[in-house]
Amino acid sequence: MSPGKKFRQAIAIEKPLQIPGVINAYCAILAEKRGFNALYLSGAGVANASYGIPDVGLTKLEHVLIDVRRITATTGLPLLVDADTGWGDPARTARELIKAGAAAMHIEDQVDAKRCGHLAGKKLISAEAMTSRIKAATRGRTDKDFVIMARTDSVAREGLEAGIDRGIKYREAGADMIFAEALSGLSQYRRFVEAVNLPVLANITEFGKTPLLTLQQLRKAGVAMALYPLSAFRAMNAAALEVYRVLRADGTQKKVLKRMQTRSDLYRFLDYDPAAKRAWRRFRIE
Repeated sequence: MSPGKKFRQAIAIEKPLQIPGVINAYCAILAEKRGFNALYLSGAGVANASYGIPDVGLTKLEHVLIDVRRITATTGLPLLVDADTGWGDPARTARELIKAGAAAMHIEDQVDAKRCGHLAGKKLISAEAMTSRIKAATRGRTDKDFVIMARTDSVAREGLEAGIDRGIKYREAGADMIFAEALSGLSQYRRFVEAVNLPVLANITEFGKTPLLTLQQLRKAGVAMALYPLSAFRAMNAAALEVYRVLRADGTQKKVLKRMQTRSDLYRFLDYDPAAKRAWRRFRIE
């Protein structure tokens, strides 16, 4: 079964499908072993975690592909990838992501110098220009089951009805699913889902414009996917900062030892034992 088919199947089975963000291969292992059925690689995650820069359109396809390959080499779960604005060539972006093992991509209707969807100052391209991006991405698809998801940032910028109008146009252009960014509540999601008649993703990111809606609430609104793009990353950052603070202040890590994953747990998640050697010996680091 191709990754794209796995992603579509997961959406059909789990309603809504929970999709946690993973910033590296080991996080993908942790998420898989905790029972999730799909994963997400955030553009902000690549920029922030892999390169230490803000998510303002500085990273390119080549940067994202590095992390995609690392993640898909370690897990069989389908991976949804943030493809920003398509990096000038959505067809190539789709082809390269499929080669790297991704199951799905989302492409957005911001200008190339994009901003986080929950920040002010976003600038959008026209709906017509976005439909050209979608059509190009679908033309580049070498696996018919690979998912082309259209993200619209228009609701926060232009209002709900304008966002719905764009969503319908994106569906007609060939988008398989819609990422409705920065909606303000359940009533907006319910209206959006009813109108666009495609599977809709809700971005349940922390400290943003969208409230932290529960699965039950999203299910009642008909939302197909619940995304948690950087939840683990934010928790990891806070924990790491506290460890560094204690090390510097106390000269020892004893106070924070209980917060750490033990060596035995690390090895357990990595299947680091003689019986599993065949699996990791086949892996090649390039």
